[in-house]
Amino acid sequence: MKKAFTLLELIFVIVVVGILAAVIIPNTRTNPLQEAAVQLVSHIRYTQHLAMMDDKFDANEPMWYRQRWQLVFSTAGGTESYYIFSDSPSNTGAYDGNPGANNTYTDVEVARNPAKKDKYLIGVAFSSFDNSATQKLSKELDIGSKYSIGDITVNGGGTGSNANRILFDHLGRPYRGNTSSTSGAPLNTSVDKVATSAIYVKLCTNTCVDPKTNANNANEIVIRIEPETGYAHIL
Repeated sequence: MKKAFTLLELIFVIVVVGILAAVIIPNTRTNPLQEAAVQLVSHIRYTQHLAMMDDKFDANEPMWYRQRWQLVFSTAGGTESYYIFSDSPSNTGAYDGNPGANNTYTDVEVARNPAKKDKYLIGVAFSSFDNSATQKLSKELDIGSKYSIGDITVNGGGTGSNANRILFDHLGRPYRGNTSSTSGAPLNTSVDKVATSAIYVKLCTNTCVDPKTNANNANEIVIRIEPETGYAHIL
């Protein structure tokens, strides 16, 4: 005798599949805020990796510690973005705190994008970097445009600095200071402004509100960077 599904059984299967689809599909939708935070954590850890692999100590350079690898948040171009670079002294021996590159890209302060070797880890053009063209940029670092991030705050560290940048030394320890010689509070020694408490980075789709150490609603997400170890994670 030939066996087959009855109409009632087929209807039952269709109903079950429909219920499962209704439960599973919403969970597969992307969350731009979460995606931005995951990407940023990855790049914070990559910055720390670069710093640990590239010890900047130079006995012939009094301010060698300002050359440490750092991740900097920016509002250039009217959007929230960030870049990863190692500052270097100019011809006058000063540091300007900005990402730089010469016309031939043989002398570049910004880190290369490990996933796209022809690009650099910077999301928006600067007057000092690729101001006339954008083919060298990694557009995903423009998290304002890609993930609709409207505001970023950086808080903590116990360093007294309000710089929106995070540096790491060869031990992976986080610092929160400014490398620019013209800033109000630049790094002054190799251990100046090392973080003694956690650093918090808050990403918001709108304007971030206090407290800056935790998310107040679904439009905010916070990344915590631990002192000493520099371990970055999403809260």
